[in-house]
Amino acid sequence: MGKNLGDSNSDQEEGKHNHVIRINDDYDVNNDRLACMKRRTLEQPKLLMSSAGRSSCSIFRVPQRFVEINGRIYEPHVVSIGPYHRGKPHLRMVEEHKWRFLGSLLSRTQIEGLTLEDYVRNAKQFEQRARESYSETISMNSDEFTEMMVLDGCFIIEIFRIAGNLVQSDPQDPILTLSWLFPSLLRDLLRLENQIPFFILQSLFDLSKMSSEENRGEPSPSLSMLALEFFNHATMERPPEIIQRYRDHEPKHLLDLLRSTFTISAQQEPQKAKPTQVIESVTKLRRAGITFKRRNAESFLDVNFRNGVLEMPAITIDDFTSSFLANCVAFEQCHNHCSKHITTYATLLDCLINTYRDVEFLCDAKIIDNYFGTEGDLARFLNNLGKDMAFDFQRSYLSSLFDEMNVYYRNGWHVQWASFKYTYFDTPWSFISAVAAVILLLLTMIQTFYSAYPQWFPSKDKCN
Repeated sequence: MGKNLGDSNSDQEEGKHNHVIRINDDYDVNNDRLACMKRRTLEQPKLLMSSAGRSSCSIFRVPQRFVEINGRIYEPHVVSIGPYHRGKPHLRMVEEHKWRFLGSLLSRTQIEGLTLEDYVRNAKQFEQRARESYSETISMNSDEFTEMMVLDGCFIIEIFRIAGNLVQSDPQDPILTLSWLFPSLLRDLLRLENQIPFFILQSLFDLSKMSSEENRGEPSPSLSMLALEFFNHATMERPPEIIQRYRDHEPKHLLDLLRSTFTISAQQEPQKAKPTQVIESVTKLRRAGITFKRRNAESFLDVNFRNGVLEMPAITIDDFTSSFLANCVAFEQCHNHCSKHITTYATLLDCLINTYRDVEFLCDAKIIDNYFGTEGDLARFLNNLGKDMAFDFQRSYLSSLFDEMNVYYRNGWHVQWASFKYTYFDTPWSFISAVAAVILLLLTMIQTFYSAYPQWFPSKDKCN
């Protein structure tokens, strides 16, 4: 019960400095419920652990709002990697093949004296660190968790070695040859919810490396290089010089690896910046005299604006690219310790594109290669990609570009002139119409002049 306020001067003086609440003790409290409440205060959250905000946590459940907007683009379609989608019925087919790939790896490395026990022991030493990489509590016991890490990790590195021609395999292997399965596998290995920590992959890769891989007369490819070469089978191909640059890169996971090859080469995010506003759509920018030009660059993120020209590297958008972009945005939204480059780029596209006509123009300008669907389908996807994102324009790597484009857009004289040109000279038909209108106006003026001339300057004969 709270303190009872008395009439003494000391109590009155104390009441001036302390906020005292009188609690009525006439109501009964359920002691069992009270004990349960106390226990709950000591429990750690499971669906979003308290450690999820640390840099060590990098594999997240995609926020439900993103799932509602973009659907199954975050969910694996053929293979489960890690704990989040493990055991789902529609992923069982490839799950069976994981054991086959593990068996092939074991039969090949046994000549080096390695057994299955060695792989399990190797993964077990990283168990706690691996668990902390996930944003939610993994309910699997130690043996189940370690088994999953070994099975999924060995499956991935075996796939990479086969694709990199380091390991001979059946040329008719259905996992690598079926036309419908392999593209889905590429996308599934880059979904945020479908990751295992890269240090697990690196440890298993180093352990299983054969001496024959070192005796080729040149340095053997690293795990990062093999992974990037594998993803070159998709549309976001990285050239050999960039792949070589990432030989010793240590990413959080595979999604972070491929993402890093685009973000690191782009300009850095500013530490401080003045307030920035969004830019207008392609249609409005063109009317203001801003032109669009394709540029050559290592990364599609390297966008530039100079003298009224927005230069953008070409990007091919298909099922793979759309999945990659969406999962990168989700990763950047969840992981507070990485840059927001892909989020900024997605916001740029969302600003530029309002309707299918904007997509149509960017395709005609060779900036976007659309293999996603119709222009309307792509416009809807890019608009959805920019929805409900936490985005700080002031600290985005394109903040200066947004500022420069807004200043140019609001510059009065050239906006009016550009609007005139856009209206009357954008197409041959509008140009012909404008010329016809000018000719008609001139003829009308001449006719009016000659009709009025006798009245303004009467002849001398009539005057006499």
